[in-house]
Amino acid sequence: MPTRRNVLSLGCALTATALLKNVALAQVPTKPSSDSATDPMAFVNPELRPALEQLTKAGPGRPLNAGTLKANREFMNQLARPILPSPSVTERTIPGPPGAPPVRVFVVGDSPGSSKPAVLHMHHGGYVAGSAAASRRDIQELSVAHDCVAVSVEYRLAPETTFPGSLEDNYAALRWMYTNAKQLGIDVKRIAIKGESSGGGHAAALAIAARDRGEVPICLQVLIFPILDDRTSSSKTMPPFLGHYIWTPEDNRFAWASLLGVPPGTARVPRNSVPARISNLNGLPPAFIGVGSIDLLAPEGMEYAQRLVEAGVAVELNVVPGGFHAFNLIAPDTSLSRQFEHAWNEALRRVFSKS
Repeated sequence: MPTRRNVLSLGCALTATALLKNVALAQVPTKPSSDSATDPMAFVNPELRPALEQLTKAGPGRPLNAGTLKANREFMNQLARPILPSPSVTERTIPGPPGAPPVRVFVVGDSPGSSKPAVLHMHHGGYVAGSAAASRRDIQELSVAHDCVAVSVEYRLAPETTFPGSLEDNYAALRWMYTNAKQLGIDVKRIAIKGESSGGGHAAALAIAARDRGEVPICLQVLIFPILDDRTSSSKTMPPFLGHYIWTPEDNRFAWASLLGVPPGTARVPRNSVPARISNLNGLPPAFIGVGSIDLLAPEGMEYAQRLVEAGVAVELNVVPGGFHAFNLIAPDTSLSRQFEHAWNEALRRVFSKS
Protein backbone atom coordinates (compact mmCIF):
# COMPACT_ATOMS: atom_id res chain seq x y z
CA MET A 1 0.00 0.00 0.00
CA PRO A 2 1.48 3.34 -0.97
CA THR A 3 1.91 5.81 1.83
CA ARG A 4 0.00 9.07 1.70
CA ARG A 5 3.22 10.87 0.77
CA ASN A 6 3.79 8.47 -2.13
CA VAL A 7 0.20 8.85 -3.30
CA LEU A 8 0.46 12.61 -3.44
CA SER A 9 3.70 12.39 -5.42
CA LEU A 10 2.19 10.41 -8.26
CA GLY A 11 0.86 13.52 -10.01
CA CYS A 12 -1.66 13.67 -12.79
CA ALA A 13 -1.06 10.16 -14.07
CA LEU A 14 -2.41 8.64 -10.89
CA THR A 15 -4.64 10.98 -8.93
CA ALA A 16 -5.98 10.66 -5.41
CA THR A 17 -9.39 10.63 -7.06
CA ALA A 18 -8.54 7.41 -8.83
CA LEU A 19 -7.04 5.90 -5.70
CA LEU A 20 -10.16 6.56 -3.66
CA LYS A 21 -12.04 3.65 -5.13
CA ASN A 22 -9.84 0.65 -4.46
CA VAL A 23 -6.14 1.34 -4.13
CA ALA A 24 -6.62 1.92 -0.43
CA LEU A 25 -7.05 -1.83 -0.19
CA ALA A 26 -4.34 -2.68 -2.67
CA GLN A 27 -1.36 -4.89 -2.12
CA VAL A 28 0.99 -4.20 -5.01
CA PRO A 29 3.81 -6.77 -5.16
CA THR A 30 7.22 -5.44 -6.18
CA LYS A 31 8.25 -8.56 -8.07
CA PRO A 32 6.55 -11.41 -9.97
CA SER A 33 5.14 -14.36 -8.08
CA SER A 34 7.79 -17.02 -7.50
CA ASP A 35 5.80 -19.61 -9.43
CA SER A 36 5.62 -17.47 -12.56
CA ALA A 37 8.52 -17.18 -14.98
CA THR A 38 6.83 -14.31 -16.80
CA ASP A 39 6.75 -10.70 -15.66
CA PRO A 40 3.10 -10.01 -14.71
CA MET A 41 3.41 -6.52 -16.22
CA ALA A 42 3.62 -8.21 -19.63
CA PHE A 43 -0.05 -9.16 -19.28
CA VAL A 44 -1.14 -5.56 -18.60
CA ASN A 45 -2.63 -3.64 -21.52
CA PRO A 46 0.08 -1.24 -22.80
CA GLU A 47 -2.30 1.70 -22.45
CA LEU A 48 -2.71 0.98 -18.74
CA ARG A 49 0.93 0.28 -17.90
CA PRO A 50 2.16 3.85 -17.23
CA ALA A 51 -0.31 4.45 -14.39
CA LEU A 52 0.28 1.01 -12.89
CA GLU A 53 4.06 1.35 -13.15
CA GLN A 54 3.92 4.67 -11.34
CA LEU A 55 1.85 3.06 -8.62
CA THR A 56 4.28 0.16 -8.17
CA LYS A 57 7.21 2.61 -8.00
CA ALA A 58 5.54 4.21 -4.98
CA GLY A 59 6.52 1.17 -2.96
CA PRO A 60 5.11 -2.17 -1.87
CA GLY A 61 1.47 -2.26 -1.00
CA ARG A 62 -0.12 -2.73 2.38
CA PRO A 63 -1.85 -6.12 2.49
CA LEU A 64 -5.44 -6.37 3.60
CA ASN A 65 -5.69 -8.30 6.86
CA ALA A 66 -6.79 -7.92 10.45
CA GLY A 67 -3.61 -6.10 11.39
CA THR A 68 -3.88 -3.50 8.62
CA LEU A 69 -7.65 -3.09 8.54
CA LYS A 70 -7.79 0.05 10.69
CA ALA A 71 -5.09 1.76 8.64
CA ASN A 72 -6.78 0.82 5.38
CA ARG A 73 -10.08 2.25 6.55
CA GLU A 74 -8.44 5.50 7.64
CA PHE A 75 -6.54 5.78 4.37
CA MET A 76 -9.70 5.42 2.32
CA ASN A 77 -11.43 8.12 4.33
CA GLN A 78 -8.50 10.48 3.78
CA LEU A 79 -8.82 10.08 0.02
CA ALA A 80 -12.56 10.72 -0.21
CA ARG A 81 -13.30 13.09 -3.08
CA PRO A 82 -14.90 16.40 -2.13
CA ILE A 83 -18.55 16.64 -2.97
CA LEU A 84 -19.75 19.04 -5.66
CA PRO A 85 -21.62 22.27 -4.83
CA SER A 86 -24.65 20.79 -6.55
CA PRO A 87 -26.77 18.77 -6.75
CA SER A 88 -27.34 18.67 -3.03
CA VAL A 89 -26.82 15.50 -1.03
CA THR A 90 -29.27 14.70 1.75
CA GLU A 91 -28.42 12.33 4.57
CA ARG A 92 -31.36 10.39 5.96
CA THR A 93 -31.89 7.72 8.57
CA ILE A 94 -34.30 4.98 7.60
CA PRO A 95 -35.64 1.94 9.46
CA GLY A 96 -33.15 -0.90 9.48
CA PRO A 97 -33.81 -4.63 9.25
CA PRO A 98 -35.94 -6.14 12.01
CA GLY A 99 -33.99 -6.14 15.24
CA ALA A 100 -31.10 -4.15 13.74
CA PRO A 101 -30.04 -0.49 14.00
CA PRO A 102 -31.39 2.17 11.63
CA VAL A 103 -29.59 2.58 8.32
CA ARG A 104 -28.07 5.80 6.99
CA VAL A 105 -28.54 6.61 3.33
CA PHE A 106 -27.41 9.51 1.16
CA VAL A 107 -29.85 10.77 -1.47
CA VAL A 108 -29.32 12.93 -4.55
CA GLY A 109 -31.89 14.07 -7.12
CA ASP A 110 -35.07 13.34 -5.19
CA SER A 111 -38.01 15.37 -6.46
CA PRO A 112 -41.49 14.75 -4.99
CA GLY A 113 -44.10 14.40 -7.68
CA SER A 114 -41.60 13.41 -10.37
CA SER A 115 -41.24 10.00 -11.96
CA LYS A 116 -37.50 9.56 -12.33
CA PRO A 117 -35.43 6.43 -12.71
CA ALA A 118 -33.39 5.53 -9.65
CA VAL A 119 -30.15 3.79 -8.73
CA LEU A 120 -29.27 2.22 -5.41
CA HIS A 121 -25.49 2.29 -5.09
CA MET A 122 -23.42 0.01 -2.86
CA HIS A 123 -19.86 1.19 -2.23
CA HIS A 124 -16.63 -0.73 -2.70
CA GLY A 125 -14.17 -1.62 0.05
CA GLY A 126 -13.60 -5.37 0.11
CA TYR A 127 -16.66 -5.90 2.36
CA VAL A 128 -14.59 -4.48 5.24
CA ALA A 129 -13.92 -0.81 4.42
CA GLY A 130 -15.21 2.18 2.49
CA SER A 131 -18.38 4.11 3.16
CA ALA A 132 -21.43 5.62 1.54
CA ALA A 133 -20.35 8.98 2.96
CA ALA A 134 -17.12 8.74 0.98
CA SER A 135 -19.13 7.87 -2.14
CA ARG A 136 -21.30 10.98 -2.17
CA ARG A 137 -19.43 12.45 -5.13
CA ASP A 138 -20.16 9.23 -7.06
CA ILE A 139 -23.90 9.47 -6.61
CA GLN A 140 -23.87 13.17 -7.45
CA GLU A 141 -22.26 12.36 -10.79
CA LEU A 142 -24.60 9.42 -11.30
CA SER A 143 -27.67 11.55 -10.67
CA VAL A 144 -26.53 14.25 -13.09
CA ALA A 145 -25.56 11.80 -15.83
CA HIS A 146 -28.93 10.04 -15.81
CA ASP A 147 -31.30 12.63 -14.32
CA CYS A 148 -32.13 10.04 -11.71
CA VAL A 149 -32.57 9.66 -7.99
CA ALA A 150 -29.34 8.16 -6.66
CA VAL A 151 -29.10 6.60 -3.20
CA SER A 152 -26.01 5.21 -1.47
CA VAL A 153 -26.48 2.96 1.54
CA GLU A 154 -24.21 2.87 4.60
CA TYR A 155 -24.37 -0.87 5.14
CA ARG A 156 -22.63 -2.40 8.13
CA LEU A 157 -19.08 -3.59 7.48
CA ALA A 158 -17.44 -6.93 8.14
CA PRO A 159 -15.92 -8.43 10.17
CA GLU A 160 -17.85 -6.58 12.89
CA THR A 161 -21.06 -7.56 11.10
CA THR A 162 -21.13 -10.83 9.20
CA PHE A 163 -23.64 -12.08 6.64
CA PRO A 164 -26.54 -11.38 6.34
CA GLY A 165 -26.21 -8.01 8.12
CA SER A 166 -25.00 -5.99 5.14
CA LEU A 167 -27.45 -7.68 2.78
CA GLU A 168 -30.35 -6.80 5.06
CA ASP A 169 -29.17 -3.18 5.32
CA ASN A 170 -29.04 -2.96 1.52
CA TYR A 171 -32.46 -4.55 1.20
CA ALA A 172 -33.88 -2.10 3.75
CA ALA A 173 -32.62 0.77 1.57
CA LEU A 174 -34.08 -0.78 -1.59
CA ARG A 175 -37.46 -1.36 0.04
CA TRP A 176 -37.42 2.20 1.47
CA MET A 177 -36.89 3.60 -2.03
CA TYR A 178 -39.76 1.53 -3.35
CA THR A 179 -42.27 2.28 -0.57
CA ASN A 180 -41.39 6.00 -0.57
CA ALA A 181 -41.26 6.34 -4.33
CA LYS A 182 -43.83 9.16 -4.52
CA GLN A 183 -42.07 11.28 -1.95
CA LEU A 184 -38.72 10.70 -3.64
CA GLY A 185 -40.02 11.09 -7.19
CA ILE A 186 -39.09 7.57 -8.26
CA ASP A 187 -40.62 5.52 -11.04
CA VAL A 188 -40.85 2.10 -9.37
CA LYS A 189 -40.52 0.35 -12.74
CA ARG A 190 -37.08 1.88 -13.25
CA ILE A 191 -35.05 1.07 -10.14
CA ALA A 192 -31.55 -0.21 -10.86
CA ILE A 193 -28.80 -1.33 -8.49
CA LYS A 194 -25.07 -0.80 -8.92
CA GLY A 195 -21.83 -1.56 -7.16
CA GLU A 196 -18.11 -1.88 -7.70
CA SER A 197 -15.91 -4.69 -6.39
CA SER A 198 -17.48 -5.76 -3.07
CA GLY A 199 -20.30 -3.35 -3.89
CA GLY A 200 -20.84 -5.37 -7.05
CA GLY A 201 -20.98 -8.53 -4.96
CA HIS A 202 -23.50 -6.84 -2.68
CA ALA A 203 -25.57 -5.79 -5.70
CA ALA A 204 -25.62 -9.34 -7.06
CA ALA A 205 -26.69 -10.73 -3.68
CA LEU A 206 -29.36 -8.03 -3.39
CA ALA A 207 -30.76 -8.89 -6.82
CA ILE A 208 -31.13 -12.51 -5.71
CA ALA A 209 -32.78 -11.52 -2.42
CA ALA A 210 -35.20 -9.15 -4.21
CA ARG A 211 -36.18 -11.90 -6.64
CA ASP A 212 -36.77 -14.39 -3.84
CA ARG A 213 -38.82 -11.98 -1.70
CA GLY A 214 -40.88 -10.66 -4.59
CA GLU A 215 -41.47 -7.18 -3.14
CA VAL A 216 -39.33 -4.84 -5.24
CA PRO A 217 -38.71 -5.17 -8.99
CA ILE A 218 -35.23 -4.31 -10.25
CA CYS A 219 -34.74 -3.26 -13.88
CA LEU A 220 -30.95 -3.72 -14.07
CA GLN A 221 -28.03 -4.85 -11.95
CA VAL A 222 -24.74 -3.13 -12.81
CA LEU A 223 -21.85 -5.22 -11.50
CA ILE A 224 -18.45 -3.58 -11.94
CA PHE A 225 -15.51 -5.97 -11.30
CA PRO A 226 -17.78 -7.72 -8.77
CA ILE A 227 -16.63 -10.07 -6.00
CA LEU A 228 -18.95 -13.04 -6.54
CA ASP A 229 -17.28 -16.31 -5.51
CA ASP A 230 -15.61 -17.14 -2.20
CA ARG A 231 -13.93 -20.15 -3.79
CA THR A 232 -11.63 -17.97 -5.92
CA SER A 233 -8.10 -18.45 -4.55
CA SER A 234 -9.37 -20.54 -1.65
CA SER A 235 -10.58 -23.83 -3.11
CA LYS A 236 -9.99 -22.69 -6.71
CA THR A 237 -6.43 -21.95 -7.79
CA MET A 238 -5.91 -19.06 -10.18
CA PRO A 239 -3.05 -18.50 -12.66
CA PRO A 240 -0.39 -16.28 -11.05
CA PHE A 241 -0.92 -13.37 -13.46
CA LEU A 242 -4.57 -13.08 -12.37
CA GLY A 243 -4.79 -10.86 -9.32
CA HIS A 244 -1.10 -10.04 -9.19
CA TYR A 245 -1.98 -6.35 -9.08
CA ILE A 246 -4.38 -4.37 -6.87
CA TRP A 247 -6.76 -7.13 -5.66
CA THR A 248 -4.76 -10.18 -4.64
CA PRO A 249 -5.68 -13.73 -3.60
CA GLU A 250 -4.76 -12.84 -0.01
CA ASP A 251 -7.02 -9.80 -0.06
CA ASN A 252 -9.85 -11.88 -1.50
CA ARG A 253 -9.59 -14.58 1.13
CA PHE A 254 -9.59 -12.05 3.97
CA ALA A 255 -12.57 -10.19 2.51
CA TRP A 256 -14.67 -13.32 2.19
CA ALA A 257 -13.67 -14.72 5.60
CA SER A 258 -14.66 -11.39 7.15
CA LEU A 259 -18.06 -11.32 5.46
CA LEU A 260 -18.93 -14.98 5.94
CA GLY A 261 -17.54 -15.48 9.44
CA VAL A 262 -16.19 -18.85 8.33
CA PRO A 263 -13.29 -19.91 6.09
CA PRO A 264 -14.09 -19.23 2.42
CA GLY A 265 -14.19 -22.07 -0.07
CA THR A 266 -15.68 -24.53 2.41
CA ALA A 267 -19.06 -26.19 2.82
CA ARG A 268 -19.71 -24.08 5.92
CA VAL A 269 -20.59 -20.82 4.15
CA PRO A 270 -24.03 -19.45 5.11
CA ARG A 271 -26.89 -20.18 2.77
CA ASN A 272 -27.42 -17.55 0.03
CA SER A 273 -24.29 -15.66 1.06
CA VAL A 274 -22.32 -16.20 -2.15
CA PRO A 275 -23.93 -15.23 -5.49
CA ALA A 276 -21.82 -17.69 -7.49
CA ARG A 277 -23.04 -20.58 -5.32
CA ILE A 278 -26.73 -19.90 -5.99
CA SER A 279 -27.94 -22.82 -8.11
CA ASN A 280 -31.07 -21.16 -9.53
CA LEU A 281 -30.48 -17.88 -11.36
CA ASN A 282 -33.80 -17.88 -13.20
CA GLY A 283 -35.86 -14.71 -13.01
CA LEU A 284 -33.04 -12.37 -12.03
CA PRO A 285 -33.00 -8.84 -13.50
CA PRO A 286 -30.90 -8.08 -16.59
CA ALA A 287 -27.24 -7.52 -15.82
CA PHE A 288 -24.22 -5.57 -16.96
CA ILE A 289 -20.99 -7.22 -15.83
CA GLY A 290 -17.69 -5.47 -16.46
CA VAL A 291 -14.22 -6.72 -15.58
CA GLY A 292 -10.61 -6.61 -16.75
CA SER A 293 -9.15 -9.78 -18.22
CA ILE A 294 -6.27 -10.05 -15.72
CA ASP A 295 -8.37 -9.17 -12.68
CA LEU A 296 -8.42 -11.99 -10.13
CA LEU A 297 -12.22 -11.75 -10.41
CA ALA A 298 -12.38 -12.10 -14.22
CA PRO A 299 -13.10 -15.87 -14.35
CA GLU A 300 -15.90 -15.71 -11.78
CA GLY A 301 -17.46 -12.69 -13.50
CA MET A 302 -17.45 -14.42 -16.87
CA GLU A 303 -18.76 -17.65 -15.40
CA TYR A 304 -21.58 -15.80 -13.63
CA ALA A 305 -22.49 -14.09 -16.90
CA GLN A 306 -22.60 -17.43 -18.68
CA ARG A 307 -24.83 -18.94 -16.01
CA LEU A 308 -27.17 -15.96 -16.21
CA VAL A 309 -27.40 -16.41 -19.99
CA GLU A 310 -28.17 -20.10 -19.53
CA ALA A 311 -30.93 -19.10 -17.08
CA GLY A 312 -32.52 -16.85 -19.70
CA VAL A 313 -31.33 -13.57 -18.16
CA ALA A 314 -30.26 -10.79 -20.54
CA VAL A 315 -26.59 -10.02 -19.90
CA GLU A 316 -24.04 -7.58 -21.29
CA LEU A 317 -20.52 -8.77 -20.51
CA ASN A 318 -17.61 -6.37 -20.99
CA VAL A 319 -14.15 -7.88 -20.57
CA VAL A 320 -11.33 -5.39 -21.12
CA PRO A 321 -8.13 -7.00 -22.47
CA GLY A 322 -5.22 -6.56 -20.12
CA GLY A 323 -7.32 -4.76 -17.54
CA PHE A 324 -6.45 -5.26 -13.86
CA HIS A 325 -8.82 -4.72 -10.93
CA ALA A 326 -10.16 -1.15 -10.90
CA PHE A 327 -8.09 -0.20 -13.95
CA ASN A 328 -10.68 2.40 -14.96
CA LEU A 329 -10.22 4.20 -11.65
CA ILE A 330 -6.44 4.04 -11.60
CA ALA A 331 -6.03 5.07 -15.24
CA PRO A 332 -9.21 7.09 -15.84
CA ASP A 333 -7.89 9.16 -18.72
CA THR A 334 -7.14 6.23 -21.04
CA SER A 335 -9.38 5.34 -23.95
CA LEU A 336 -9.94 1.88 -22.44
CA SER A 337 -11.26 3.39 -19.23
CA ARG A 338 -13.47 5.88 -21.06
CA GLN A 339 -14.92 3.12 -23.22
CA PHE A 340 -15.56 0.98 -20.15
CA GLU A 341 -17.33 3.82 -18.32
CA HIS A 342 -19.36 4.56 -21.43
CA ALA A 343 -20.45 0.93 -21.70
CA TRP A 344 -22.09 0.64 -18.28
CA ASN A 345 -23.58 4.11 -18.50
CA GLU A 346 -25.13 3.20 -21.85
CA ALA A 347 -26.60 0.06 -20.29
CA LEU A 348 -28.30 2.25 -17.69
CA ARG A 349 -29.50 4.73 -20.30
CA ARG A 350 -31.06 2.01 -22.42
CA VAL A 351 -33.02 0.49 -19.58
CA PHE A 352 -34.05 3.88 -18.23
CA SER A 353 -35.32 4.96 -21.66
CA LYS A 354 -37.94 2.23 -21.60
CA SER A 355 -41.33 3.39 -20.36
